[in-house]
Amino acid sequence: MESEPRSGLAMERNSTLWKNLIDEHPVCTTWKQEAEGAIYHLASILFVVGFMGGSGFFGLLYVFSLLGLGFLCSAVWAWVDVCAADIFSWNFVLFVICFMQFVHIAYQVRSITFAREFQLLYSSIFQPLGTSLPVFRTIALSSEVVTLEKEHCYAMQGKTSIDKLSLLVSGRIRVTVDGEFLHYIFPFQFLDSPEWDSLRPTEEGLFQVTLTAETDCRYVSWRRKKLYLLFAQHRYISRLFSVLIGSDIADKLYALNDRIYIGKRYHYDIRLPNFYQMSSPKMPRTPLTGHFRNSRQHCDK
Repeated sequence: MESEPRSGLAMERNSTLWKNLIDEHPVCTTWKQEAEGAIYHLASILFVVGFMGGSGFFGLLYVFSLLGLGFLCSAVWAWVDVCAADIFSWNFVLFVICFMQFVHIAYQVRSITFAREFQLLYSSIFQPLGTSLPVFRTIALSSEVVTLEKEHCYAMQGKTSIDKLSLLVSGRIRVTVDGEFLHYIFPFQFLDSPEWDSLRPTEEGLFQVTLTAETDCRYVSWRRKKLYLLFAQHRYISRLFSVLIGSDIADKLYALNDRIYIGKRYHYDIRLPNFYQMSSPKMPRTPLTGHFRNSRQHCDK
């Protein structure tokens, strides 16, 4: 019974407050005939254009620079035309905040510098995919740049363990199996994407092909465990590498397709299903065909 009078009293107080704020607030009886000065309109234009900024570091620089100029114009307008200390103070404080944010972001962008190999890697692969510089810096800090001299092996068939993922930056790598040539690896292609994709994070394995440098090569390498830890911490980087590795494997399969012929020299297309079930059982299985069959079975899984 006592709660009803209390709730009624609270509602009466709320209605009185609303009445004081809205109903009894003095309204404008006369409006200024002349428009505000040019500084006020310039500030409004800067606000409109500033709020159209994009995302990322450069988008933030765009937003904070224009908003800061807008608040500065509003502060000048309040000081010169309106002569209102409170309006001037608020706008000037907001201008200082925008200016500090702009300086902070500009310093972060300027402090991001990379070696030549990483600059080529970013401009050729990661930048077209919309990867920001801070994200790429995280990827680069987890890797190392390695030099591979001519005729030296990156991996040997049946001997080298699969414990890293590498991306060629310069040079050319020759891929062979049992001494038979498979394909080349060119700059901005992964050296060991099929091997990486064939194993789970907890599994271990050996290379089934030999990778030999035909020229002096430079590549960027990520240790397997360190890269999986990076994937666990950054979901975007995990999805990014998944796309890059999948695309690289497809390119390698099509490179194999250019070297495989069947029957009466007909060109075999890897997109045709059930090729091995339809082929003749008397057809000899070369090392190249066997390697391709294993790759195809893994992809079907």
